[in-house]
Amino acid sequence: MNHPDTLREVQATGNVREDFAPRPPVTLEQTELPFFFLVELTAKILFKGGPQRQGELVDRIRLLPGVLEPVLSFMRAEHLIEVQPRTHGDPVHAAGKEFTFALTDMGRQRATDAMERSQYAGPAPVSLQAYERQVRQQSMADIEVTRADITRVFEGVVLKPELLDQFGAAMNSRRASFVYGPAGAGKTYIAERLIGLLHGGIHIPYAILVDGEVIQIYDPLVHTPLVDSHSQQSQLERRGFSDARWVACQRPVVLCGGELTLSMLDLQFDAEARFYNAPPQVKANNGLLIIDDLGRQLAEPRAIMNRWIVPMDRQVDYLSLHTGSKFRVPFDVNLVFSTNLQPSALADEAFLRRLGYKIHVGPIDEHDYEGIFRQECDRLDIPFTHEGLAYVLHRHEQEQRPLLACLPRDLLGQLRDQARFRSLRPAMSEPLLDWAWNNYFVRD
Repeated sequence: MNHPDTLREVQATGNVREDFAPRPPVTLEQTELPFFFLVELTAKILFKGGPQRQGELVDRIRLLPGVLEPVLSFMRAEHLIEVQPRTHGDPVHAAGKEFTFALTDMGRQRATDAMERSQYAGPAPVSLQAYERQVRQQSMADIEVTRADITRVFEGVVLKPELLDQFGAAMNSRRASFVYGPAGAGKTYIAERLIGLLHGGIHIPYAILVDGEVIQIYDPLVHTPLVDSHSQQSQLERRGFSDARWVACQRPVVLCGGELTLSMLDLQFDAEARFYNAPPQVKANNGLLIIDDLGRQLAEPRAIMNRWIVPMDRQVDYLSLHTGSKFRVPFDVNLVFSTNLQPSALADEAFLRRLGYKIHVGPIDEHDYEGIFRQECDRLDIPFTHEGLAYVLHRHEQEQRPLLACLPRDLLGQLRDQARFRSLRPAMSEPLLDWAWNNYFVRD
């Protein structure tokens, strides 16, 4: 599973709607978290980070001081923490009430016991109920894709208008799409650029708590914050407007390829750290999930396809803890399957009917092939010539090879590499084109 970094340059920028921002809890009850979970989380943070002032604890646990105060009072009364004298040079709080808290021996033992159960010591999780409410509030159902959006996102990309119309309608449908065609036709490239159609931003929690178990959801490899964490936290402290346990991010795109296994689609339990990482479909909530190279995975393609029947039909998914306990999570994802294989080889007719759009991306015509060739020549600083293109087209015809969208980029890239090696200026000459062609295609 990975995140295509190049997509972000085409994603629509936009602020998160303030009425969608989760409000910060102002009481312990509003956190919807067990009191003793917060006691142990505070102890673990002090155990890992050493003595800290209340403001530092607030920064790490991401709860307002008034919410954290009863937890600290309880820990002091139970002799789990002590107030240390301020050392020389420590800044003094304006009101004179900035204390430094440290674990006592009893507190260190409590923290050690808690670490054996779970080593999670990050921002306080949110409840599963709060997560469900937020996902519904920022649902993909509220996104409308227009022809103007498609034109903006695919500006400069050589594609048939009727193909763009199919993708635009598919994004409005909230139903899964099945994109198929030969390798190199541009299926993954097109699917990845769809993220640019997802307007605005959303809020993603650092973690959620389910039956006392912590599940990390925010993933810096997948989720792109709208502002850096320090700026965001300062803003939250100044305004007290948004719950700091959530990160304002662009809508996510998650790409799963041939490495995907069925087990990856359930919770990933870290046996050493004793907490979970969310599977890709949860990280992709309120965004785009692309299952690429379908049929190349170790698992049977039908098993992978059937895994999505309930989420596609009901917009919920079911996950299991290692204890055997099952729970449901929202499934608010635009799901895109992409494959080089024939659809009939991957799924039966009943499953294919569940897919909203079946989109074929195949070979292109000579006009579009020339357009891509010109673009790649400009990008690689190689002078374009009609003679060079005619020679490449002749090789295609001679060997009966289809015109695929990836070929101009790949052939010209190899041509440039060889020219550099030979200290030549890259040019669409027959010798260099021949070398690139013969080097690129595999021969029996």
